[in-house]
Amino acid sequence: MTVNPKIAVSTTDAPAPAPVFSQGVRRGPILQVSGQGPVDPASGSYLHPGDVAAQTTSTLANVEAVLTAGGATFEDVIMLRVYLTTRDDFAAMNEAYGAFLTDRCQVLPARTTVFVGLPREEMLVEIDALAVLPD
Repeated sequence: MTVNPKIAVSTTDAPAPAPVFSQGVRRGPILQVSGQGPVDPASGSYLHPGDVAAQTTSTLANVEAVLTAGGATFEDVIMLRVYLTTRDDFAAMNEAYGAFLTDRCQVLPARTTVFVGLPREEMLVEIDALAVLPD
């Protein structure tokens, strides 16, 4: 029996993670992308204050960068979890989310949306992903 090691996935094309977690972790065909936010990977600055649609697009671009680093695309994603700070932002997030994903995959991933407090006040959205790559 072959054991697939657990490996950290990292890229400079997405924001650097805190020292207590990885941007992503892959084991065999499974890739989990840590929650990403609307952060510029080069500067570490939070982008688009007060604009959840623009933050959603930036956040999904960061998720996509980690997926790419792990050998995946949005076509491999089976689940996305979206965390919003307020129900009032749902429609704008959903529109930006749909615009970003529609041309990236034939079958849209499953999704859960949760309303929560996020680690930084300027964050209106955070998104993580679970991908399963073909054998």
